[in-house]
Amino acid sequence: YLRGARRPGGPSAAERGELIMGEIYSFFSLLTVFALACFVGYYVVWSVTPALHTPLMSVTNAISSVIIVGALIAAGASAVFDASKIFGLLAIALAAVNI
Repeated sequence: YLRGARRPGGPSAAERGELIMGEIYSFFSLLTVFALACFVGYYVVWSVTPALHTPLMSVTNAISSVIIVGALIAAGASAVFDASKIFGLLAIALAAVNI
């Protein structure tokens, strides 16, 4: 068979293994970025001087309000209950904590 040619039985076991390993590596790379972002965010937030606290909080509240508007649009009235509606409701709940 030629590489990349379609076979009637679908991908071979080796090809399925490559697909699964690619998904696992992708998940762990995203998880690593998330963990590093959590650490960096923690240290950035706790190292803010008191003089900058009020301006930064006002910007944070403005960003949260933009997130709420986008989430309301995503979770808007439609007949279909799909992933965008679920993520929209989740975004509303998480951003509402900050406002």
